[in-house]
Amino acid sequence: MELKVPNIFLSDPSEKEIGRENPEVSEKGGNIMVTMWEKLFTFKRVVKDQLVQLVQYFRGSNSERTRVYQVWPGKNIFFFHGRLICGPDPRGLVLTTFSIILSSWIFAVYVGGDLPSHSRLIIAISVILTIIVLVNLIVLTVIEPGIIPRNDQLSIEDAGTSDGIKSRKIIVNGVDLKLKYCRVCKIYRPPRSCHCAICDNCVEKYDHHCPLVGQCIALRNYRFFLAFVVSALVFFVYIFAFSCWRIHLRILRNGTGLFGLLKNCPETVALILFGAISIGFLGGLVLFHVYLTTKNQTAYENFRQSYVGSKNPFDKGILNNIKEFLFVPLPPSRVDFRAEVTPRWSSTAASVV
Repeated sequence: MELKVPNIFLSDPSEKEIGRENPEVSEKGGNIMVTMWEKLFTFKRVVKDQLVQLVQYFRGSNSERTRVYQVWPGKNIFFFHGRLICGPDPRGLVLTTFSIILSSWIFAVYVGGDLPSHSRLIIAISVILTIIVLVNLIVLTVIEPGIIPRNDQLSIEDAGTSDGIKSRKIIVNGVDLKLKYCRVCKIYRPPRSCHCAICDNCVEKYDHHCPLVGQCIALRNYRFFLAFVVSALVFFVYIFAFSCWRIHLRILRNGTGLFGLLKNCPETVALILFGAISIGFLGGLVLFHVYLTTKNQTAYENFRQSYVGSKNPFDKGILNNIKEFLFVPLPPSRVDFRAEVTPRWSSTAASVV
């Protein structure tokens, strides 16, 4: 009687696996992998498009109509469809904001909590001062400083001489003032105006370009600049005083010297040093600008010594100058950055850019 052995025991295992492999299953698995990769790339593309649209929304560049801020030849950065305007370089603003927030955080964590009494109240006041400083900083940064509209059409009569410069003079309170012609903006600048090379704009009542905020300080934001400087000075004086108190208590409690303080509370020592530097800088800045306010003079005019040989035609006396600074309403912006652009203006601006 012949015994038949099943083929499964006689065949090689590798040959068995190869023989049993189903090409349809293999093809199905490959299709699944391809589908997964396609879905992954589709998801990445959708996320990227959404991020681009989000950035365009905040920068205000997704409007269907062409607005002035979209073709403005200056170097400013616009947000929220031209409602907010910032300087071209945000590094100073980022560094200033980071310094204020870091100082407030170190004070709240290391200094305020280590004081023997009223620590919560002291920390709460420091937080309130921090918010006030940051609000003034944000308002100062995003408000339009006083940009003067450009002249997109220049006639030969306006150009005057062959070199494109023509002198004009006006009389203000009995003083002759010369109006300078700006070749970039193609306008005769009003008195007390200047062309900022960083922002590439002519700005009315130009004071200076502040590297701390990356924005021009001029007619419409000078008041907020001084408010920011004064509030920052109060903030640093506050944290400096309580930081010194903490160091004094540590010395009385432990009897440690300078090296002991550096070892036990280096963050407080660093905060005191930074606070002292900030107080010296901000204090001098406040005194200087208070002096300028009483004289109704800008920092640019003081630097150029514009009224050395003659009187300041804009000086109305100390009290009237202070009243003008505090209570005179801010003029509206002379440039409507959200206005629709005519085709002729748009082509002219594009050629300038």
